[in-house]
This record gives sequence, C-alpha cells and structure tokens, in this order.
Amino acid sequence: MTVAALPATDAARIAPGMGRQARIEALAAWALAAPATFLLFAILLLPTLATVLLSFTDWQFGAAAFNWVGFGNYGKLFADRVFWTSLTNTLLYVGFVVPASVALALFAAILIESGTSLRGFYRAAYFLPVTATLIAMATVWEIMLHPSIGLINLLSDALGLGKHNWLKHPDLALASLAAIGVWQMVGLNMVLFLAGLKSIPRDLYEAAAIDGADGWWSRFTTVTWPMLGPASLFVLVISSIRSFQVFDTVAVLTEGGPNKATEVLLYTMYQEGFGFFRAGYGAAITVVFLVFVLLLTLLKVRLTEGRVHYA
Repeated sequence: MTVAALPATDAARIAPGMGRQARIEALAAWALAAPATFLLFAILLLPTLATVLLSFTDWQFGAAAFNWVGFGNYGKLFADRVFWTSLTNTLLYVGFVVPASVALALFAAILIESGTSLRGFYRAAYFLPVTATLIAMATVWEIMLHPSIGLINLLSDALGLGKHNWLKHPDLALASLAAIGVWQMVGLNMVLFLAGLKSIPRDLYEAAAIDGADGWWSRFTTVTWPMLGPASLFVLVISSIRSFQVFDTVAVLTEGGPNKATEVLLYTMYQEGFGFFRAGYGAAITVVFLVFVLLLTLLKVRLTEGRVHYA
C-alpha cells in the first residue's frame, strides 16, 4: 500500500520520515561523488576554461601583464598558412591511420579468436606496442628507417625497390609516420575487438548455419559484424581521438619537416606555445583542436549509432 492510499493521519506520520531518509541518501550520494567531482573540475574543466580564456589574450610566457585581444588570435590563426598546412596533414594522417588500424585489428582479432593454439602469445605480441614508451620506440623506428643502414631500406633494396630517405622525403615522411601510428594502435584495437568477439553467443552461428550461412563471409556479414557494432563504434571513436593527438613521433623523428610536410596541429601548438612563447596564440590553436575533435567525434557517433545493434 502506498502513502497516498493510507489514511490522512498515517500518511502525515510517514511522509516526514521518508523525506528525511531521501535527504540523507542524497547527502550521502553527494559526499561520495564529491572527490571525483572535484577532480573532474580541477583536472579537466578548469584547465579547459583557463585555456579558452587565455586564447582571447596576447599573454606570453614570462610576461607580467597581458591585453584582451578578443578574437584576434583566431583571426591570425585562420589566416596562417602553417595552421592550414598542419590541419591538412593531421586530416591526412587520421584518414590513413584510423581505417587501417581498425581493419588490421579486426582481421588480427578474428584470426586469433579462430585459432586453437598460441593465442596468449599472439595477444601479447600484438599488444606489446601499446605498452612500450612511444618516445623510445620512435628512436628504434628512426634506426629502422635510416636511409643507408635501416632494416626497412635493406628489405626494400632486396626487393628491388631501392633505398629511400623515408623521414626526409616530403612525399614519404607523413606516410612513414602514419605507418608507425598504425603499428602503435593495432594492438589496443585488437584487444577491444577480441572482447567483442567473446561476447557473441555461439548459438547465433549455429542458427546462421541452419539458415544457410555456412561460409566464413556469410557468418561474418550476418553475425560477427552486426554483433560487433558497439565494439566497432568504440574502437572507431577512440582511434580517431588518438590519431588526432599525434605528437611524439613528429617531435622525435621529423620536427614537422621536411618543409612542414609532417607539421600537425599539436606540434604547431607546441611550437607556438613553448617554442615561441606565444601562449595566447597557442591556446587558440588548442581550442580549435578541441572543438574540431569534438565535432568530428559527434559526427561519427551520429552517423554510426543508428547501425549499431546492442544485445
């Protein structure tokens, strides 16, 4: 029986007790959430707000004062050829790394899941680049891509393709960094796809076989791919965000060269903010970067969410 169904005198006695209990539970919930809420504001929201405000000033590192310039930094930014070059390079990098890393990770996950032996070894081997420090691995890649003694050039020369200066050639440098990015991200994407594959009920494959889908391609298109919808969406979004954040390999291997061929947004922001000490201008690049990544992520979610089937 509800409070409303009780006599008026009984409801009047119970309601205050229920109100106090609800207030106690609400206070307890806020008390438990307070540390995480404080960290959210202190680590994420407040620095983001400070960056947005800083982008409207001309402050430089070490300056005692600053002037409010409004949208002046953004006007300079959109008229800057280096910014458009770095944006184009970033989009080209993302356009190659995201589909390649997702496709290779899905292929590797299906092969490992369908295998009968050495599954643990292959999981560890593919996941190893994720655990390695990218700065250290970038140095290893620099040696492997050396124009004369690098392993990549030795193999290329053995195949009759000749030797190339992969990191100094304007047409090859960005592609070389993108290949390293794919190598770095395949492992994490593979693990996520493996988790998705393990969650697919086996009886769905049996039902598909009864309906005539007994080939591997038929099983993939009718069962595996549709059931991997949530995992695929998550992998796609995470891969896109991580690709936009490319910085380490550019800073270590090419420094944006040759002739701005590998200049990306985060490296441009780093150069402006910490190389030329133009903090306000660097903050404007950061804000544009964050808005661009947010809009692209929301667009991908909107376009793919309708095709995702949740169990």
